Amino acid sequence: MANLERLAETLTRIADSLDRLAPPPPPVTDMTQADAFVWHADPEWLEPVPVVNRVPLDLLRGIDRQIEVLTQNTRRFALGLPANNALLWGARGTGKSSLVKAVHAAIAEERPASRLALVEIHREDIPSLPRLLSRLRGCGRRCLLFCDDLSFDGHDTSYKSLKALLEGGLEGRPDSVLFYATSNRRHLLAREMVENEQSTALHAGEAVEEKVSLSDRFGLWLGFHNVDQATFLAIVQAYVNRHGLAIDDDTLRTEALQWATTRGSRSGRVAWQFIQDLAGRLGRRLD
Repeated sequence: MANLERLAETLTRIADSLDRLAPPPPPVTDMTQADAFVWHADPEWLEPVPVVNRVPLDLLRGIDRQIEVLTQNTRRFALGLPANNALLWGARGTGKSSLVKAVHAAIAEERPASRLALVEIHREDIPSLPRLLSRLRGCGRRCLLFCDDLSFDGHDTSYKSLKALLEGGLEGRPDSVLFYATSNRRHLLAREMVENEQSTALHAGEAVEEKVSLSDRFGLWLGFHNVDQATFLAIVQAYVNRHGLAIDDDTLRTEALQWATTRGSRSGRVAWQFIQDLAGRLGRRLD
């Protein structure tokens, strides 16, 4: 009997030690405490984002059609009507992710009762997408799921699970979840992936079709391209007006074009970087 008691005490101490070593369980997110969240796969947690880093919709220039189409699609989703998953593809810094966040803010302000939530998933956490969808399925809110800079390289096969979740699979995408992704690539996959598959496959056309079909799961494609000079200057001027920066028009034009030349491109991102430099030189803060 004494031996059994000592064994029980030993097992209890071991169990207590293991409990202390075990990581704490992931926190349970209250989906009513914010309108934006970031998904962390390890540990599984939806982190509330009280203030989203975004640009107002009226400051996005040169992408009027993209704004109109994505706003309409998002509005229909918020109303519970059919809407398409969207792929925003194109040149770097042309406003793809800014548009997603700005449209979410506009719809949330337009329809506060709809309580549309923006949930960001990082590219490296795509394999955990099924578990995230399980959480969002019963959260009681319509969720705009967003992945920025989505692409696949090398031997990465997680794109296959993404295909199934977008339009196939047994459960499929919940009606309360819409998926928006941005990418520099129209087909999300590196060119060499398609070429390698094409060179080794018995039926090259079928191999290419398998790769390209990932993008086909997005019902809405929106292309973004570097802007012309007039649009670039309009973006810069809009920022200057919004933040009340004191500079004459001729000087602004000259300095903005010089800045774009040194960067080798004209885009919304380059315009914002110029504005940050200008505000710093003028001793002004950007609120």
